[in-house]
Amino acid sequence: MGSADAGQAVAVVGRSRERYLLWTMSLSAPTLSDLAPPAVPRRAKPDWLRVKAPTSVGFGETKRLMRALNLTTVCEEAACPNIGECWTQKHATVMILGDTCTRACAFCNVKTGMPRAVDPMEPGHVAEAAGALGLKHIVVTSVDRDDLADGGARQFVRVIEELRRHAPDTTIEILTPDFRNKAAVAVETIVAARPDVYNHNLETVPRLYPTIRPGARYYHSLRLLEQVKRLDPTIFTKSGVMVGLGEERIEVHQVMDDMRSADIDFLTIGQYLQPTPRHAKVAEFVTPDAFRAYATMARAKGFLLAAASPLTRSSYHAGDDFEALKAARLAKLALTA
Repeated sequence: MGSADAGQAVAVVGRSRERYLLWTMSLSAPTLSDLAPPAVPRRAKPDWLRVKAPTSVGFGETKRLMRALNLTTVCEEAACPNIGECWTQKHATVMILGDTCTRACAFCNVKTGMPRAVDPMEPGHVAEAAGALGLKHIVVTSVDRDDLADGGARQFVRVIEELRRHAPDTTIEILTPDFRNKAAVAVETIVAARPDVYNHNLETVPRLYPTIRPGARYYHSLRLLEQVKRLDPTIFTKSGVMVGLGEERIEVHQVMDDMRSADIDFLTIGQYLQPTPRHAKVAEFVTPDAFRAYATMARAKGFLLAAASPLTRSSYHAGDDFEALKAARLAKLALTA
């Protein structure tokens, strides 16, 4: 190669190197998100779990009423998939004692932290909402309030009293926490106020409690519901579990047996849905056929009523279920008369 050719080759290499340097300088430096492992996507829902986005007039009216009365709903806080259907029909489940829970269950979307002071106006607002919505049956639940001496039991009583005073035709269903370390007095206090239905969810099978419901104890929850029946056998008792968390079918059947031993009247079973990537993962999407089999088994074990479907939740169709509960009890009494 001649000197001229060599010079030309050096120039080409120089220009190539320059272009390469300019290209690398144009690249942005890696960020923390670039270096982090990719997020594991949530499992896609099967068709039987897909619901329409809420857009109805009734939905908007229910939401505005809740905000006007400064009420929290479990429908919103727990990201319930049935909110569009229920709020369109002006059925809302009120969550008293604030929007912040003192527990951190792996399945629940309600935020955890230090709750605010109890709102003395809340019971009156719940009664006002029941009247404005024209509710024949209302479900009232709450966050866990381990910070309160009574666990929030007195607030449940105040709500029941205000509902009896201002909405006397509305039947009342309460869904309480477990009142850890104060259950005996708390349950006695609430039962004395005589709600129509006392619900407390076991949530899952005992084997999964350490990871799914670490702040609670399975047999404590069973004893709580047993205590309700012992104090007042006329109050309907109710409990629910989620499936799809990794439980075995035989474990669910054992939970049914435990519930019947505690004389629980009504069992609900629904599909667990992962609220966010930081919550427990869905291990399985249980098929509608499997849910029907669970309902059949529950009825065979002696429950007055069993609701089991992918979208079943504690307060889903609660008013209709209450009427069915009463009819089932009357039918049972007629058979034993």
